[in-house]
Amino acid sequence: MRDVILGSTGLAVPAMGLGCMGLSSGYGPADHGESLAVLRRALDLGVRFWDTADAYGRGANETLLGEFLSGVRRDEVVLATKFGATFDPDTGAPTGARGDPDFIRQACDASLRRLGTEHIDLYYQHVPDPSVPIEESVGAMAELVAAGKVRYLGLSNLGSGQLRAAHGVHPIAAVQTEWSLFTRHIEESLVPACAELGVGLVPYSPLGRGFLTGQYTSTDALSADDLRHSYPRFSAENARHNRSLLEPLHEIAAAKGVTPAQVALAWVCQRSRTHGLSVVPIPGTKRTERLESNVAALDVDLTGDDLAALAPIADQVTGDRFPDLPPELRSLLPADA
Repeated sequence: MRDVILGSTGLAVPAMGLGCMGLSSGYGPADHGESLAVLRRALDLGVRFWDTADAYGRGANETLLGEFLSGVRRDEVVLATKFGATFDPDTGAPTGARGDPDFIRQACDASLRRLGTEHIDLYYQHVPDPSVPIEESVGAMAELVAAGKVRYLGLSNLGSGQLRAAHGVHPIAAVQTEWSLFTRHIEESLVPACAELGVGLVPYSPLGRGFLTGQYTSTDALSADDLRHSYPRFSAENARHNRSLLEPLHEIAAAKGVTPAQVALAWVCQRSRTHGLSVVPIPGTKRTERLESNVAALDVDLTGDDLAALAPIADQVTGDRFPDLPPELRSLLPADA
Protein backbone atom coordinates (compact mmCIF):
# COMPACT_ATOMS: atom_id res chain seq x y z
CA MET A 1 0.00 0.00 0.00
CA ARG A 2 1.54 3.27 -1.11
CA ASP A 3 1.34 6.33 1.12
CA VAL A 4 -0.23 9.67 0.26
CA ILE A 5 0.67 12.98 1.87
CA LEU A 6 -2.52 14.72 2.97
CA GLY A 7 -2.22 18.28 1.80
CA SER A 8 0.85 20.32 2.66
CA THR A 9 1.06 19.41 6.35
CA GLY A 10 3.19 16.30 5.90
CA LEU A 11 0.70 13.77 7.29
CA ALA A 12 1.37 10.48 5.47
CA VAL A 13 -1.49 8.00 5.23
CA PRO A 14 -2.18 4.92 3.08
CA ALA A 15 -3.86 5.57 -0.27
CA MET A 16 -7.07 4.06 1.09
CA GLY A 17 -8.42 4.21 4.62
CA LEU A 18 -11.10 2.41 6.58
CA GLY A 19 -14.33 3.99 7.77
CA CYS A 20 -15.02 2.24 11.05
CA MET A 21 -18.52 3.41 11.96
CA GLY A 22 -20.28 0.31 10.63
CA LEU A 23 -18.19 -1.93 12.87
CA SER A 24 -20.27 -0.67 15.79
CA SER A 25 -23.39 1.10 14.57
CA GLY A 26 -25.43 2.46 11.70
CA TYR A 27 -25.70 -0.47 9.31
CA GLY A 28 -27.50 -3.12 11.28
CA PRO A 29 -26.22 -5.46 13.99
CA ALA A 30 -22.46 -5.62 14.42
CA ASP A 31 -20.52 -8.80 15.17
CA HIS A 32 -17.77 -8.00 17.68
CA GLY A 33 -15.53 -10.85 16.61
CA GLU A 34 -15.93 -10.08 12.91
CA SER A 35 -15.22 -6.41 13.59
CA LEU A 36 -11.92 -7.28 15.23
CA ALA A 37 -11.15 -9.59 12.30
CA VAL A 38 -11.70 -6.71 9.87
CA LEU A 39 -9.28 -4.54 11.83
CA ARG A 40 -6.66 -7.31 11.86
CA ARG A 41 -7.02 -7.87 8.11
CA ALA A 42 -6.82 -4.11 7.50
CA LEU A 43 -3.40 -4.06 9.14
CA ASP A 44 -2.31 -7.05 7.06
CA LEU A 45 -3.31 -5.21 3.88
CA GLY A 46 -1.67 -1.94 4.90
CA VAL A 47 -4.99 -0.14 5.44
CA ARG A 48 -3.68 1.69 8.48
CA PHE A 49 -5.70 4.92 8.26
CA TRP A 50 -8.75 4.40 10.47
CA ASP A 51 -11.62 6.82 10.85
CA THR A 52 -13.99 6.95 13.80
CA ALA A 53 -15.90 9.54 15.85
CA ASP A 54 -17.19 9.95 19.37
CA ALA A 55 -20.69 9.96 17.85
CA TYR A 56 -20.43 6.46 16.36
CA GLY A 57 -22.34 4.24 18.72
CA ARG A 58 -22.05 7.10 21.22
CA GLY A 59 -18.46 6.15 21.96
CA ALA A 60 -18.73 2.42 21.29
CA ASN A 61 -16.72 2.60 18.07
CA GLU A 62 -13.83 4.39 19.73
CA THR A 63 -13.93 1.81 22.52
CA LEU A 64 -13.75 -1.01 19.95
CA LEU A 65 -10.69 0.53 18.32
CA GLY A 66 -9.13 1.10 21.71
CA GLU A 67 -9.60 -2.59 22.54
CA PHE A 68 -7.87 -3.60 19.32
CA LEU A 69 -5.06 -1.08 19.65
CA SER A 70 -4.19 -2.38 23.10
CA GLY A 71 -2.77 -5.47 21.40
CA VAL A 72 -0.71 -3.82 18.63
CA ARG A 73 1.92 -1.15 18.29
CA ARG A 74 0.21 2.24 18.35
CA ASP A 75 2.37 3.56 15.51
CA GLU A 76 0.95 0.92 13.16
CA VAL A 77 -2.23 2.96 12.79
CA VAL A 78 -2.95 6.53 11.69
CA LEU A 79 -5.94 7.20 13.90
CA ALA A 80 -8.56 9.83 13.08
CA THR A 81 -11.58 10.70 15.19
CA LYS A 82 -14.12 13.49 15.38
CA PHE A 83 -15.96 15.59 17.96
CA GLY A 84 -18.86 18.01 17.95
CA ALA A 85 -22.13 16.13 17.58
CA THR A 86 -24.44 16.27 20.60
CA PHE A 87 -27.19 13.84 21.61
CA ASP A 88 -30.17 13.60 23.91
CA PRO A 89 -28.92 11.65 26.95
CA ASP A 90 -32.20 9.73 27.27
CA THR A 91 -33.14 8.90 23.68
CA GLY A 92 -29.76 9.13 21.95
CA ALA A 93 -31.30 11.32 19.24
CA PRO A 94 -28.98 13.96 17.74
CA THR A 95 -29.62 17.44 19.09
CA GLY A 96 -27.02 19.66 17.44
CA ALA A 97 -23.35 20.55 17.55
CA ARG A 98 -20.93 22.20 19.96
CA GLY A 99 -17.62 23.81 19.13
CA ASP A 100 -16.83 25.89 22.21
CA PRO A 101 -13.32 25.48 23.69
CA ASP A 102 -14.43 23.85 26.95
CA PHE A 103 -16.45 21.23 25.09
CA ILE A 104 -13.59 20.54 22.68
CA ARG A 105 -11.11 19.93 25.49
CA GLN A 106 -13.55 17.61 27.29
CA ALA A 107 -14.39 15.73 24.08
CA CYS A 108 -10.73 15.17 23.24
CA ASP A 109 -9.92 13.80 26.69
CA ALA A 110 -12.93 11.47 26.54
CA SER A 111 -11.88 10.17 23.10
CA LEU A 112 -8.33 9.60 24.29
CA ARG A 113 -9.66 7.51 27.19
CA ARG A 114 -11.92 5.40 24.99
CA LEU A 115 -9.20 4.91 22.37
CA GLY A 116 -6.63 4.04 25.04
CA THR A 117 -4.01 6.28 23.48
CA GLU A 118 -2.00 9.35 24.41
CA HIS A 119 -2.52 11.11 21.10
CA ILE A 120 -4.91 11.36 18.16
CA ASP A 121 -3.20 11.56 14.79
CA LEU A 122 -5.96 13.52 13.02
CA TYR A 123 -8.70 15.28 14.97
CA TYR A 124 -11.73 16.58 13.07
CA GLN A 125 -14.52 18.90 14.01
CA HIS A 126 -17.46 16.74 12.91
CA VAL A 127 -19.72 19.66 11.99
CA PRO A 128 -19.26 23.39 12.67
CA ASP A 129 -21.18 24.93 15.55
CA PRO A 130 -23.13 27.91 14.12
CA SER A 131 -23.04 29.66 17.52
CA VAL A 132 -19.22 29.61 17.72
CA PRO A 133 -16.94 31.20 15.10
CA ILE A 134 -14.95 28.45 13.45
CA GLU A 135 -11.78 30.42 14.15
CA GLU A 136 -12.49 30.03 17.87
CA SER A 137 -13.08 26.29 17.56
CA VAL A 138 -9.91 25.75 15.55
CA GLY A 139 -7.98 27.89 18.00
CA ALA A 140 -9.00 25.50 20.77
CA MET A 141 -8.07 22.53 18.59
CA ALA A 142 -4.66 24.11 17.98
CA GLU A 143 -4.12 24.17 21.75
CA LEU A 144 -4.56 20.39 21.74
CA VAL A 145 -1.77 20.15 19.14
CA ALA A 146 0.47 22.30 21.34
CA ALA A 147 -0.33 20.03 24.30
CA GLY A 148 0.68 16.91 22.34
CA LYS A 149 -2.80 15.37 22.49
CA VAL A 150 -3.41 15.83 18.76
CA ARG A 151 -0.96 15.82 15.85
CA TYR A 152 -2.96 17.19 12.91
CA LEU A 153 -6.27 19.01 12.53
CA GLY A 154 -9.15 18.25 10.21
CA LEU A 155 -12.64 19.57 9.52
CA SER A 156 -15.75 17.80 8.30
CA ASN A 157 -19.05 18.80 6.70
CA LEU A 158 -18.19 22.44 6.13
CA GLY A 159 -18.15 24.96 3.31
CA SER A 160 -15.26 26.59 1.49
CA GLY A 161 -15.62 29.90 3.33
CA GLN A 162 -15.40 28.16 6.68
CA LEU A 163 -12.34 26.22 5.52
CA ARG A 164 -10.55 29.40 4.51
CA ALA A 165 -11.29 31.04 7.85
CA ALA A 166 -10.14 27.98 9.79
CA HIS A 167 -6.97 27.50 7.77
CA GLY A 168 -5.97 31.06 8.65
CA VAL A 169 -5.85 30.07 12.32
CA HIS A 170 -4.00 26.74 12.02
CA PRO A 171 -3.02 24.55 9.06
CA ILE A 172 -5.75 22.06 8.23
CA ALA A 173 -4.47 18.66 7.08
CA ALA A 174 -7.72 17.29 5.70
CA VAL A 175 -11.37 17.94 5.02
CA GLN A 176 -13.72 14.98 5.33
CA THR A 177 -16.89 15.16 3.28
CA GLU A 178 -19.05 13.01 1.04
CA TRP A 179 -17.75 12.49 -2.52
CA SER A 180 -18.77 9.77 -4.93
CA LEU A 181 -20.28 9.12 -8.34
CA PHE A 182 -23.59 10.01 -6.69
CA THR A 183 -22.41 13.15 -4.85
CA ARG A 184 -20.25 15.74 -6.59
CA HIS A 185 -21.51 19.13 -5.37
CA ILE A 186 -18.24 19.84 -3.54
CA GLU A 187 -16.39 20.13 -6.83
CA GLU A 188 -17.79 23.62 -7.36
CA SER A 189 -16.10 25.45 -4.46
CA LEU A 190 -14.86 23.19 -1.66
CA VAL A 191 -12.52 21.06 -3.79
CA PRO A 192 -10.85 24.10 -5.43
CA ALA A 193 -10.38 25.65 -1.98
CA CYS A 194 -8.68 22.47 -0.73
CA ALA A 195 -6.39 22.44 -3.77
CA GLU A 196 -5.51 26.10 -3.32
CA LEU A 197 -4.81 25.85 0.41
CA GLY A 198 -2.95 22.55 0.30
CA VAL A 199 -5.59 20.60 2.23
CA GLY A 200 -6.16 16.90 1.63
CA LEU A 201 -9.63 15.53 1.01
CA VAL A 202 -10.95 12.39 2.70
CA PRO A 203 -14.20 11.28 1.05
CA TYR A 204 -16.67 9.37 3.20
CA SER A 205 -19.40 7.19 1.68
CA PRO A 206 -17.45 6.80 -1.58
CA LEU A 207 -19.76 3.90 -2.44
CA GLY A 208 -22.97 5.85 -1.87
CA ARG A 209 -23.62 3.95 1.38
CA GLY A 210 -23.46 0.72 -0.57
CA PHE A 211 -25.78 1.74 -3.41
CA LEU A 212 -22.95 1.94 -5.95
CA THR A 213 -21.93 -1.65 -5.21
CA GLY A 214 -25.20 -2.81 -6.77
CA GLN A 215 -25.91 -4.93 -3.67
CA TYR A 216 -27.88 -2.40 -1.63
CA THR A 217 -30.14 -0.62 -4.08
CA SER A 218 -33.23 -0.93 -1.89
CA THR A 219 -33.99 -1.28 1.80
CA ASP A 220 -35.78 -4.62 1.42
CA ALA A 221 -32.92 -6.74 2.76
CA LEU A 222 -31.75 -4.28 5.40
CA SER A 223 -32.31 -4.81 9.11
CA ALA A 224 -34.86 -2.59 10.82
CA ASP A 225 -32.16 -0.55 12.58
CA ASP A 226 -30.13 0.18 9.43
CA LEU A 227 -29.83 3.95 9.04
CA ARG A 228 -30.34 3.71 5.27
CA HIS A 229 -34.08 3.40 5.87
CA SER A 230 -34.01 7.13 6.61
CA TYR A 231 -32.08 8.16 3.49
CA PRO A 232 -34.27 9.51 0.67
CA ARG A 233 -32.03 8.01 -2.03
CA PHE A 234 -33.05 4.56 -0.77
CA SER A 235 -36.81 5.19 -0.80
CA ALA A 236 -38.67 2.91 -3.18
CA GLU A 237 -39.36 5.44 -5.94
CA ASN A 238 -35.92 7.09 -5.79
CA ALA A 239 -34.14 3.76 -5.58
CA ARG A 240 -35.84 2.49 -8.74
CA HIS A 241 -34.66 5.55 -10.64
CA ASN A 242 -31.17 5.51 -9.16
CA ARG A 243 -30.68 1.84 -10.03
CA SER A 244 -31.24 2.74 -13.66
CA LEU A 245 -28.23 5.08 -13.53
CA LEU A 246 -25.81 2.28 -12.71
CA GLU A 247 -25.74 0.72 -16.18
CA PRO A 248 -22.47 2.39 -17.30
CA LEU A 249 -20.87 1.44 -13.99
CA HIS A 250 -21.76 -2.22 -14.52
CA GLU A 251 -20.67 -2.15 -18.15
CA ILE A 252 -17.23 -0.76 -17.30
CA ALA A 253 -16.84 -3.24 -14.47
CA ALA A 254 -17.72 -6.18 -16.74
CA ALA A 255 -15.29 -4.99 -19.43
CA LYS A 256 -12.45 -4.77 -16.93
CA GLY A 257 -13.31 -7.95 -15.05
CA VAL A 258 -13.78 -6.11 -11.75
CA THR A 259 -16.74 -5.23 -9.54
CA PRO A 260 -18.91 -2.10 -9.74
CA ALA A 261 -17.67 -1.17 -6.27
CA GLN A 262 -14.08 -1.27 -7.47
CA VAL A 263 -14.90 1.00 -10.40
CA ALA A 264 -16.68 3.45 -8.09
CA LEU A 265 -13.73 3.52 -5.69
CA ALA A 266 -11.23 3.88 -8.52
CA TRP A 267 -13.21 6.90 -9.72
CA VAL A 268 -12.84 8.56 -6.31
CA CYS A 269 -9.13 7.74 -6.08
CA GLN A 270 -8.53 9.27 -9.51
CA ARG A 271 -10.04 12.59 -8.41
CA SER A 272 -6.55 13.53 -7.23
CA ARG A 273 -5.37 13.63 -10.86
CA THR A 274 -8.40 15.56 -12.01
CA HIS A 275 -8.34 18.22 -9.32
CA GLY A 276 -4.71 18.45 -8.26
CA LEU A 277 -5.01 17.53 -4.59
CA SER A 278 -4.49 14.48 -2.39
CA VAL A 279 -7.61 12.31 -2.09
CA VAL A 280 -7.87 9.34 0.28
CA PRO A 281 -11.28 7.62 0.45
CA ILE A 282 -12.39 5.79 3.59
CA PRO A 283 -14.91 3.13 2.52
CA GLY A 284 -16.41 1.26 5.42
CA THR A 285 -17.20 -2.43 5.65
CA LYS A 286 -18.06 -5.09 8.21
CA ARG A 287 -16.61 -7.98 6.19
CA THR A 288 -13.00 -8.94 5.48
CA GLU A 289 -13.78 -10.08 1.94
CA ARG A 290 -15.23 -6.67 1.06
CA LEU A 291 -12.23 -4.98 2.62
CA GLU A 292 -9.96 -7.01 0.34
CA SER A 293 -12.10 -6.13 -2.67
CA ASN A 294 -11.95 -2.43 -1.80
CA VAL A 295 -8.16 -2.47 -1.60
CA ALA A 296 -7.96 -4.11 -5.03
CA ALA A 297 -9.68 -1.02 -6.46
CA LEU A 298 -6.35 0.78 -6.20
CA ASP A 299 -5.18 -1.30 -9.16
CA VAL A 300 -8.12 -0.30 -11.39
CA ASP A 301 -7.32 2.41 -13.92
CA LEU A 302 -10.16 4.26 -15.60
CA THR A 303 -9.69 5.71 -19.07
CA GLY A 304 -10.96 9.05 -20.31
CA ASP A 305 -13.83 7.27 -22.01
CA ASP A 306 -14.70 5.51 -18.76
CA LEU A 307 -14.75 8.80 -16.86
CA ALA A 308 -16.91 10.41 -19.54
CA ALA A 309 -19.43 7.56 -19.34
CA LEU A 310 -19.65 7.87 -15.56
CA ALA A 311 -19.79 11.66 -15.39
CA PRO A 312 -23.56 12.17 -15.90
CA ILE A 313 -24.60 9.93 -12.99
CA ALA A 314 -24.44 12.54 -10.23
CA ASP A 315 -26.60 15.04 -12.12
CA GLN A 316 -29.43 12.51 -12.47
CA VAL A 317 -29.59 11.11 -8.92
CA THR A 318 -32.89 11.66 -7.13
CA GLY A 319 -33.33 11.92 -3.39
CA ASP A 320 -31.45 13.97 -0.84
CA ARG A 321 -28.06 12.68 0.30
CA PHE A 322 -28.91 13.47 3.93
CA PRO A 323 -31.38 11.54 6.05
CA ASP A 324 -34.66 13.12 7.05
CA LEU A 325 -33.55 15.66 9.66
CA PRO A 326 -35.42 18.31 11.63
CA PRO A 327 -34.75 21.87 10.36
CA GLU A 328 -32.55 22.80 13.31
CA LEU A 329 -30.13 19.99 12.45
CA ARG A 330 -30.27 20.49 8.71
CA SER A 331 -29.36 24.14 9.17
CA LEU A 332 -26.00 23.17 10.64
CA LEU A 333 -24.70 22.22 7.19
CA PRO A 334 -23.77 24.94 4.67
CA ALA A 335 -25.02 24.58 1.12
CA ASP A 336 -21.62 23.55 -0.23
CA ALA A 337 -20.80 21.11 2.58
